[in-house]
Amino acid sequence: MLDLKDKIAIVSGCGSIGDGFGNGRAIATLLARQGAKVIGTDINEEAGNNTSDFIKQEGNDFTFYKVNMTNESDVEEFFNKAETQNKKIDILVNVVGQSEPGGPVEIDTSTWQQQFMLNINTAYFCIKCAIPIMEKNSGGSIVNISSVAALRYVGKPQVAYSASKAALIQMTKTTAVIEAKKNIRLNCVVPGLMHTPLVDRLAQKYAGGDYEGFVRQRHDQVPMGRMGESWDVANAVLFLCSDEAKYITGTELIVDGGLVASTP
Repeated sequence: MLDLKDKIAIVSGCGSIGDGFGNGRAIATLLARQGAKVIGTDINEEAGNNTSDFIKQEGNDFTFYKVNMTNESDVEEFFNKAETQNKKIDILVNVVGQSEPGGPVEIDTSTWQQQFMLNINTAYFCIKCAIPIMEKNSGGSIVNISSVAALRYVGKPQVAYSASKAALIQMTKTTAVIEAKKNIRLNCVVPGLMHTPLVDRLAQKYAGGDYEGFVRQRHDQVPMGRMGESWDVANAVLFLCSDEAKYITGTELIVDGGLVASTP
């Protein structure tokens, strides 16, 4: 089960600094462990090479490209290169994203626009390029990483992030219907409060740098009493990418320890 041998998989936002595993690094690592030939992108070359070194040390197939996913021409150039070198693309996972604080009054217009660029436009650029390639090869699977912030207010004033991640879910559902007859599946994984290296930066933005207090608060919000891990997200992505999910499209897989179910 969950065998990805001979599959070509692209994972955007694959990088991670240090020994920690963000969602992108965990996803790229797991897909490679399952036999896929993984191609990862990141704007941070050091972070991307860090992921590349780890996956290759495990003896698995991984290629890293530094790509600015907010630049449509750069994305097009990357996908042209990927198709030329590999002849097909079976899997696309859009991980690129970022949260910035602020309600509609506090957040400035440039930050609002940047949040939509990072959280939905980057996925749109990739999907636009990937679909014609997948169509040539009888289909494929696209998984977009959204957030429970798209479904509920989870305690942080992040209106642009919430709105853009909600838009990502609806873009996924609509495109899934449009592309269904081509056997191109699109789904979202919707992570809840995850304990990744990103939490340190979130504590700076939302808790005045009180990392321990911020972590404790996030644990307490979850019915299971703890945040999840990047591997929980990666496992959900793996399922949706696999042939075992071949009849699943246009839906969301929520990975949140019961947070959404317990929130009015």
